[in-house]
This record gives sequence, C-alpha cells and structure tokens, in this order.
Amino acid sequence: MVVCLGELNVVQNDTEHGESTPQARAEAEYTLEYPARCPHCKAEVEALCVARLLRTRVNFTSTLPRRGHVISCPKCATIIAAELVGFA
Repeated sequence: MVVCLGELNVVQNDTEHGESTPQARAEAEYTLEYPARCPHCKAEVEALCVARLLRTRVNFTSTLPRRGHVISCPKCATIIAAELVGFA
C-alpha cells in the first residue's frame, strides 16, 4: 500500500512484504561517478534508483511512449530530474 498525501510529498509504505526501502522496489541502481546531493532531502547519494513506467490506461489516442523510466533518490524516494541515454 502506498499513500500520497497531497503536496506534502509524504509517502507511507507497506512494509509487510519486506520492501521497506526504495532500493528494494527499484528495477535498477546506477552508481554515480561522483557523489551528489539530493535536491529534496539534501542527503549525499552515490547511487540512484531507477523504476520502469508502464502506461496502463488512456482514454484517447496517445502519442506518448508506452514505457519509460523514473530516477529517484535512494534515501527519500523523491523523483529526480535526470536522463538515461543508451548507446547502441
């Protein structure tokens, strides 16, 4: 169970399934070349968590992609503005 409380950015997590940290729910973890500070919680982070987005419902013909990714702070789980770029 995840509960978001308005603009407060407060999230309550259900820990009965052993997923008490953001890292436990992340699809991937990327290590930073240099430590950085989270703009939300101000914690120094050395890695970022990545979770996949899947479009589940749309009431119109959408030109947006069906899938995507979000990058979050491993300490506070706030979504961070960042980009994943693949080189093929």
